[in-house]
Amino acid sequence: MKRIEFYTFNDEVWYRTDTEHAKLTEKSPIVERMLEEVSVLYPKAYTALDKEYQRLTDIQERHYRMALRFVKCNFGEIDNVLDIQSNGKWVFECVKCPLRGECRWEGVICQPEFDSELSKREKEILKHVYDGLSIQDIAEAMYLSPHTVKNHIRNAYARLDIHSTQEFMAYAQNNGMYGDERR
Repeated sequence: MKRIEFYTFNDEVWYRTDTEHAKLTEKSPIVERMLEEVSVLYPKAYTALDKEYQRLTDIQERHYRMALRFVKCNFGEIDNVLDIQSNGKWVFECVKCPLRGECRWEGVICQPEFDSELSKREKEILKHVYDGLSIQDIAEAMYLSPHTVKNHIRNAYARLDIHSTQEFMAYAQNNGMYGDERR
């Protein structure tokens, strides 16, 4: 996702990126991208949101309400710290909430737990990165689109708090991710 700052104004959620400034609505393209990221990086929050809004049968409205709730619970003040930064890091705010200490979703939707476990697919793709394959070569070997490969790498790096291939290579070697294969 691109750099985003969310904020609430007159009980409406707005967002600002490098290229747009708009009210969050059911038709906002950012809704689906955001929920995709939440499902990968904060799966417990995504599951709770899905459960909370399962009664809504219109998928677009359901997804909008899920994204709206996530934003309201975690971002709300306009400030100089981007809520979603260019390196993919999400910076949560301690939002003023009248249900603080009472809400059943506190620590789940609000201030969610980051899931640092890599998926099987992410591990497979990172192994190819470790072996020096290009995005295109990985895509062809795994019958995936280059876009999907890039998304898996970006999500895995975010889980590991890594920002470059060089950092990943050092991390993998220092943590013995792939045994003694490269030594």
